[in-house]
Amino acid sequence: MAQWNRLVEAPPEDVWSVLSDGRLYSRFVTGTHDTWEEDGEWPAPGAELGYVLKLGPKSYRGRTTSRICEPGRRLELEAKTDLGTARIAFRLEPWGDGTLVIVDEHPLRGPAARWHNTAVDALTRWRHHSMLARLEKVATSREGRERGART
Repeated sequence: MAQWNRLVEAPPEDVWSVLSDGRLYSRFVTGTHDTWEEDGEWPAPGAELGYVLKLGPKSYRGRTTSRICEPGRRLELEAKTDLGTARIAFRLEPWGDGTLVIVDEHPLRGPAARWHNTAVDALTRWRHHSMLARLEKVATSREGRERGART
């Protein structure tokens, strides 16, 4: 299992608002296209998001299912595409004025699960580093919009 973290300069409720908005999370944090809710109300356990994942000239259809949802603290997902299946867990911990976001990923099926090696680790590390940076960008811009609306 791989684990990454990032101190996000936004309060936990703003980070959670991004993770709990399925389209916002999927499109702007993970980088999918054509996101839609399939079943349930995201991110309630059992709710599903459908999406298209584009890698270069190829497109893959996928589905992410919410497995565990503890609002403001924890979200555990199972993501499935033609490329494989992974369990991804987010934990949010208040840290001063910000939030420590911890993400664990464990490939269950597919190439990453079969061929665990340094190259797969490097690719996953780059993907999570980018994903957490995008999460921070969206959470802090949302925080700014909300603050502007309150003043």
